[in-house]
Amino acid sequence: EMILDIGPKTVDKITNPLFYSLIDRFRDLTGCPLLINTSFNIRGEPIVCSPKDAINCFLNTDIDVLIIDNFIAYKKNQIYKKDLTYKDSYELD
Repeated sequence: EMILDIGPKTVDKITNPLFYSLIDRFRDLTGCPLLINTSFNIRGEPIVCSPKDAINCFLNTDIDVLIIDNFIAYKKNQIYKKDLTYKDSYELD
């Protein structure tokens, strides 16, 4: 069963202080107190469901920065061999 929930979500300072501070800082910088969450995948690929999926997508696409919890990875600082066939393994919809 698939559940589609596209309604707005609120973030509480007490229950999620890290994400709250991210949104608060974004508001300070931009004047906009909200973020939009989009799917994390390339066209045709299943949505990223694990840190391993996220790292694989990050390393094999044009994403510059990956943040997972308290960890930040900058593409320019990574030592890796890009899989040049990564995007070819997913059929476009």
